Amino acid sequence: MTIPATLTGLMMEYPLTITSILERVPKLFAHREIVSKFPGETFRYTYADFYARTHRLAHVLGQLDLEQGDRVGSLCWNSYRHLELYFAVPAYGCVLHTLNLRLADDQLAYIINHAGDKALFVDASLLPIVERIREQIPCVEKIVVIPDAPHEEASDYEALLAAAPADPFAWPDLNELAACAICYTSGTTGNPKGVLYTHRAMYLHSMSLGLADNFGFCERDVILQMVPMFHANGWGMPYAAIMNGSKLVLSGRQLQPPDIAYLIESERVTFSAGVPTLFMGLYAHLEAHGGDISSMRTAAVAGSAMPRQFVELFLKKYNLEFRLAWGMTETTPIVTVNVLTTSQDSLSEEERIDALARHGRVAPGCELRILGDDHTEVPWDGKTMGELQVRGAWVASSYYKDPRPEEDAAQSFDHGPHGELWFRTGDVATIDSEGLIQIMDRTKDLVKSGGEWISSVDLENLIMGHPKVAEAAVIGIYHPKWEERPIACVAALPEHRGVITKEEILEYLRPHVAKWWLPDDVVFIEAVPKTSVGKFNKRALRAQFADYRLPGSKQDADR
Repeated sequence: MTIPATLTGLMMEYPLTITSILERVPKLFAHREIVSKFPGETFRYTYADFYARTHRLAHVLGQLDLEQGDRVGSLCWNSYRHLELYFAVPAYGCVLHTLNLRLADDQLAYIINHAGDKALFVDASLLPIVERIREQIPCVEKIVVIPDAPHEEASDYEALLAAAPADPFAWPDLNELAACAICYTSGTTGNPKGVLYTHRAMYLHSMSLGLADNFGFCERDVILQMVPMFHANGWGMPYAAIMNGSKLVLSGRQLQPPDIAYLIESERVTFSAGVPTLFMGLYAHLEAHGGDISSMRTAAVAGSAMPRQFVELFLKKYNLEFRLAWGMTETTPIVTVNVLTTSQDSLSEEERIDALARHGRVAPGCELRILGDDHTEVPWDGKTMGELQVRGAWVASSYYKDPRPEEDAAQSFDHGPHGELWFRTGDVATIDSEGLIQIMDRTKDLVKSGGEWISSVDLENLIMGHPKVAEAAVIGIYHPKWEERPIACVAALPEHRGVITKEEILEYLRPHVAKWWLPDDVVFIEAVPKTSVGKFNKRALRAQFADYRLPGSKQDADR
């Protein structure tokens, strides 16, 4: 087949870069406010202040002998200074590497060396982390210390900015396909892998977050940045907030439920986002101590499944309708967001909550498909499970200097019928007739019992609906006959510890699941271990229960 010649359009070439987002600031949003929470105080400055300091920071990068393409690491909490790095580093032509401050020392040293970070900007309170690994990161030539308080001038960072020229920096003309940032996956299997983002991808992702059926950012919004800025670019929200001129509230260090409630009420926050545990903790705080969150128009939840009962409780008690979202480090990260459509207006209250508890529809600019075991797309029936695959304008095409053998690296991707590239997410999902996806589990977290799959996420959400339960995680345990069987690791609410029983949990589950889905055992723990970004750490649980034997099994009898 001969493809006919196409007529070339006559549009300008306008590079989609972080620089163009930044340069909107003084013209359109100079008086908008950026707020940073510090221990014991709150610091405020305007977009105009942010813009001027970001230009000064660019001069500093030049004085540090950094060149285009150099990687610059940031080991920082959520603050206005970290925001300045978010824009100055990529606009200068370098690549910002946000470092996860909760990684183990060996993993942190690995990703600094793998990325080849030439300079590090480090909050003073986090400097001991760098000092512990200093001899292991020879690639780092410069370390700039950032103060822990807004008015502290005796620091590398503030001294450098004070001495830098006040004149606007002459930004380089950047190709929109140039790298602007790099983040590393959490390393739950093997070493962390680097995802190298382009300016174009970040720009388009920022535009996507502003869509009404996405996060819906606009100039009137007050956005609370709870997601750590070291985690998948803070879910892209700092870039999208500045693009749209929203008031931005940066959460500072170690955000706890009372802090969240205080910031929402005092700053009249309209939007925030985070992992489910943050909002579950907020709910418990509001019930115990009260608080006004009526300014919130909505909130986005991603990272792991939000238990349905919390979707319902926030809606009924606080009139807060969540937007469940899905994404990964490899997808910049937001790909799907759940906003109800006109076709769902007639749903009953229970059906509405069921719909809100799904993970949404794919955003414009991306595509998804769900493949069954036979490598064909599953029907859109909301029931048939398969592997979720995605492609799009802000989806990774490979990993940075992938350390795996070529054949293993290729397993992260798939090809469609026309040779197009798809990213294999490792998530198992369903999709219904309206295009709503539901993440059922990670491939590695599904429990395979007698050749049939059991969704650990479904069981966990049901168990966390029990009024005496705080947290629950389900893992598979080896079984000589059925291959695997589920056990539930349950953390009771403090007032019910030592009182709640295994039988209570199983009886609570019986009306809701098939008999063969019922866990073979329920073990009570103090708390479910968490990853560095607040998700349930099932890898740690599987290690903890590696030698566990199911009660009544031959293995148990042999002990």
